Amino acid sequence: MKAKIKVLCLVWFCSLTAAIGQDLLGILDKEYEDTPQYTQATFKFTRIAFGHSIETRKKGILDVFVANRFWNTPADRTQSFAADRLSSRIALEYGISDRLSVGFGGTTYDGLFDAYLKYKLIKQRSDGEGSPVSVTFFQGSSYFSEGLVSPSIQDDFSNRLSFTSQLLIGKKISSNFSLQIAPTFIHRGLEYSPEDPQSHFAIGFGGRYKLGNHVSVVSEYYYTANPIESFDTYGPFALGVNWEIGDVMLQFMLTNAVRMVEDSFITQTRNNFNFRNPNLNFGFNMTYILHFKRHLKKK
Repeated sequence: MKAKIKVLCLVWFCSLTAAIGQDLLGILDKEYEDTPQYTQATFKFTRIAFGHSIETRKKGILDVFVANRFWNTPADRTQSFAADRLSSRIALEYGISDRLSVGFGGTTYDGLFDAYLKYKLIKQRSDGEGSPVSVTFFQGSSYFSEGLVSPSIQDDFSNRLSFTSQLLIGKKISSNFSLQIAPTFIHRGLEYSPEDPQSHFAIGFGGRYKLGNHVSVVSEYYYTANPIESFDTYGPFALGVNWEIGDVMLQFMLTNAVRMVEDSFITQTRNNFNFRNPNLNFGFNMTYILHFKRHLKKK
């Protein structure tokens, strides 16, 4: 009799354990279903080549961003082992939150000081639910600090300001391939000629193909619907390689864009993309990442 009771108790205990286990698994499954699965690292860098990507920096991360462009002049005699001209942009970019980033920078070639805000409005879902794309809003402004070339241009603070608004719409199509389009509105403070528009509509196209865990090929192009009329301009184009080395991110590119601020390179690229000097430039960007949030945790 005692043996039967023990057997019944054992059967009852096993049944109860199985039921509890199933209930727990059901609860975990429901919680997992309710947890959004977002796509990660659509472009890895905050820029595709010269233009911004949908990516924003995580909270508490500071980027030290240095961009350079090297090119030769069309003169008969140029440097044999180095470039004739160099333009550099140095900037600090910080993640206020996981969705919001700010940046400040200055460029040597065209004397532009710029600032921007980026906010990720929508994140792409990788679980088949929600949005199939990521959307980031970009708002940039720049101040032209050089002397004005024409005495007819009124020299006041507002005329030296330009503004750029973009919707960066990106999609990670596969684990290796990502695309982005960027509808863009630009208002320039400087008016070179009465026939030139001060407000421009443009659209950018960018892509990334991952070759390995830390290396990818990128390309980018911008088309302006109503370009400047007083001098010839071309759509900026770039073809490059991005390389991630720990907390250092390197970008190498061939491009026809000398300028590095949005309102400038989108509307004022004066050279076509070919191998004639000074049309083809070598671009080199470097980003060094400082994890302030991580440092605070260690102390």
